[in-house]
Amino acid sequence: MLIKVYGSAVFGIEATTIVVEVNIDKGVGYHLVGLPDNAIKESNFRIAAALQNNGYRIPGKKITINMAPADLRKEGSAYDLTLALGILAASEQIKSEDIHNYLIMGELSLDGSLQPIKGALPIAIKAKHEGFKGFILPKENANEAAIVDGLQVYGVENIKEVIAFFDQGIPLEETIVNTRQEFYDHLDLPEFDFADVKGQESIKRCMEIAAAGGHNIILIGPPGAGKTMLAKRLPSILPPMTLHEALETTKIHSVVGKVKNKGLMSQRPFRSPHHTISSAALVGGGGYPQPGEISLSHNGVLFLDELPEFERRVLEVMRQPMEDREVTIARAQYTVTYPSSFMLVASMNPSPGGYFNDPDAPVTSSPAEMQRYLGKISGPLLDRIDIHIEVTPVPFEKLSDDRKGESSVAIRKRVEAARDVQTLRFEDIKDLHYNAQMNTKHIREFCKLDASSKALLKSAMQRLNLSARAYDRILKVARTIADLEGQEHLNENHISEAIQYRSLDREGWLG
Repeated sequence: MLIKVYGSAVFGIEATTIVVEVNIDKGVGYHLVGLPDNAIKESNFRIAAALQNNGYRIPGKKITINMAPADLRKEGSAYDLTLALGILAASEQIKSEDIHNYLIMGELSLDGSLQPIKGALPIAIKAKHEGFKGFILPKENANEAAIVDGLQVYGVENIKEVIAFFDQGIPLEETIVNTRQEFYDHLDLPEFDFADVKGQESIKRCMEIAAAGGHNIILIGPPGAGKTMLAKRLPSILPPMTLHEALETTKIHSVVGKVKNKGLMSQRPFRSPHHTISSAALVGGGGYPQPGEISLSHNGVLFLDELPEFERRVLEVMRQPMEDREVTIARAQYTVTYPSSFMLVASMNPSPGGYFNDPDAPVTSSPAEMQRYLGKISGPLLDRIDIHIEVTPVPFEKLSDDRKGESSVAIRKRVEAARDVQTLRFEDIKDLHYNAQMNTKHIREFCKLDASSKALLKSAMQRLNLSARAYDRILKVARTIADLEGQEHLNENHISEAIQYRSLDREGWLG
């Protein structure tokens, strides 16, 4: 008897429906075809034990299973439940009149219980799009899949529940999530707050500008100056995610199995990989491509602490994704694309010893050592970082002050107001949402200078020996400063403040 059961494979952040055809005929043997990987090939042992421990069996006949489309590589153990039900239905151990209306996924334990799967959200979106009545999957993934409206989602703990549902008509408990309500109920601020930061008012101002314009930022300062503390608080002043952003971000985290019971993500991601990370782990890849850290930080913040300690080739692979805001991973048979629109926050010491031009420092470095250390960061990478700021240690008077600083809530209100101005400004331009995304054409249109501002910028570039790449960056940052002040036109104050945020372009740093 031939039975068709439906599962799904995830490529990139999109799902493809897989038809599992099970045919049972006279003879002996178990044949699984359709480009399965080793995890799927081993499934017959898990299925045999799970069925036996629940009062069923794999029939001693010739079983042929095809996973169509047969030219598409399938991977992972999430097809166990799909294959098991196909075998039971084809051998007429259970009824199968309604089985084609459901998409079924889950990894089996030997006792028949179900283990969570990866990619439940994109699979649920595909199931709804293709008109399936429902989606049966492990209970741990039910909240994640139930984000999709208009699809019946059933979270189950054991294969016995699924068998009873099809064979005896015993209903499964549907998981229902009010997506919008859940999302807006959890839009609280992250645990870290700028009110906890003592002093560093100029750096807080810099972070506010970065958040308002979506600018990448690098913090340069000695150990203990508060670089990491400040970076961790940046998500608390970013505008709340929209429902669309939350869905897109959740899809990426779903693919790597980081959502499970959480459901829809409501906080912007903050990723902080160690400096020993490989290029594949950072941008994505592997034999079966998976999203990297830059995609996991999509719509959030990627924090690279001690930037010069990262391998240069690892940092260089970030250049194109930072520009295109997506990363494409090509293999011989297919290509996958992951979104990677993130804010880069980097920190570094100004020299190998950690201190720069400080005669009282415990460790000093020669100018040659310092240049070599800073030279680990390429010019093209710095070209994609709009704001460079020096962080100085906080004096004792500020540290011992009991007064709280300005809260993240207050700063976030100003950031949101500035973002609203940018949204209105760029509403007719596709894929342009905030100032950091402007190209040269947009800069000419939206960052026009009067004569005095132009003279100031020219003088600063000559006097401070600023590089040519600093010109556009200064104008972008100045545009954001003007937006924070609610001013339509740039003036000398905006330009002069933006010039301060190009430390690494000055002579004496990187030359």
